[in-house]
Amino acid sequence: MTDTIWLWVGFNMFILAMLALDLGVFHRKSHIVSLRESLTWTGVWVVLALVFNAGVWHFAGSQKALEFFTGYVIEKSLSVDNVFVFALLFSYFAVPPKYQHKVLFWGILGALIMRAIMIAAGAALIVKFAWIIYVFGAFLILTGIKMIVKREEEIHPERNPVVRWFKKLMPVTPEYRGDKFFVRENGLRMATPLFVVLLLVEFTDLIFAVDSIPAIFAVTKDPFIVYTSNVFAILGLRSLYFALAGVMDKFHYLKIGLGVVLSFVGVKMILSHTAWKIDTLVSLGVIVLILATSVVWSLLKPKKVALPTGGGAVSPPPAAIATGGAHHLKS
Repeated sequence: MTDTIWLWVGFNMFILAMLALDLGVFHRKSHIVSLRESLTWTGVWVVLALVFNAGVWHFAGSQKALEFFTGYVIEKSLSVDNVFVFALLFSYFAVPPKYQHKVLFWGILGALIMRAIMIAAGAALIVKFAWIIYVFGAFLILTGIKMIVKREEEIHPERNPVVRWFKKLMPVTPEYRGDKFFVRENGLRMATPLFVVLLLVEFTDLIFAVDSIPAIFAVTKDPFIVYTSNVFAILGLRSLYFALAGVMDKFHYLKIGLGVVLSFVGVKMILSHTAWKIDTLVSLGVIVLILATSVVWSLLKPKKVALPTGGGAVSPPPAAIATGGAHHLKS
C-alpha cells in the first residue's frame, strides 16, 4: 500500500515539475507559439508517454503496458475534438495568439484535477456496483452514434450557461487587459474576457471527460493506468492545438471515426464479462485502423464548398473553422 501511495505521489510530483518548467521557464513571457515549437512540445510529451509506457512494461508486465498504451491512444484521439472547440472559442472571443497558451495551460491544469476526481469516482462505482459497466457501455454507444449522425454542431459561447451565470456573479471588462484574468478598476474587482474563455475551456473539457473516461475504463479497471494515460494525453493537448488548429477542417471525417471508436469501445465494455470479450490488443488494432481510415479518407475526399459566384467548389481555408466570428465579450 505504501509503495502504491508513493507511486501516485511520485508521478504527480513529476507532472507538476514538468508544468512548472513549461510555464516558469519556456513560457514565462506570453508569446505566439510557432509551429516548430508546438511540434517540438508535442514530440516531447509523446516521447515521455512512451518512456513511461516502457517503465510500466518493465515493472508491471506487458498486459498493463498494453492497457496504458490503448488508453493513451483512445484519449489522444478523442482530445482532437477538444482542439476543434478550442479553435472556435479563441476565434469567437478574438483571443490574441500570444495569450492562448496561458489559457490552455491553466485550463488543462484544472482539467487534470477534475479528471482525477472523476476517475476516482468512476473506479469506486465500478467496484461497488459492477453493473455500472453496462451503463457506461450503453452511454458510449449512444454518444458515438450521436457523433456520427450529428457531425456539424454550431457552438454559441454567449449562450453557454457558465458564461451567463458568471456575468451575473462578477462584472467583466469589455476588452482584454493583457494576459490578466482579473483586474481592479475604479475600486471594483473585475474579470477579463480571458478568464471567461478559461471557464469555457474548463467546461468543455468536463463535457469531453464524461465521454473519454468511461471509454478508458473499458480497457482497464486499474485507476493508476486510467489516470496516467489520461494525464499524458491531456498534457500534450496544448501543443497539439497549436500544431493542428489551422488544418483541423481537412479531417472532416475524423469525427465519424471518433464516433465509431466510442461505439466500439462501448460494445467492448458491455462484452467485458461475457464469452465474447474483446482482447485489448485486438481493441488497439481496431481503434488505430478506424482512426487511420477516417484520416486517410478525409485527405482523399476533401470537403467541398460552393463558391458564392457559382464557380465550382474548393476546399475551405483553415479559417473556416472559426464559424463564430471574432467578438469581444461585453460586460
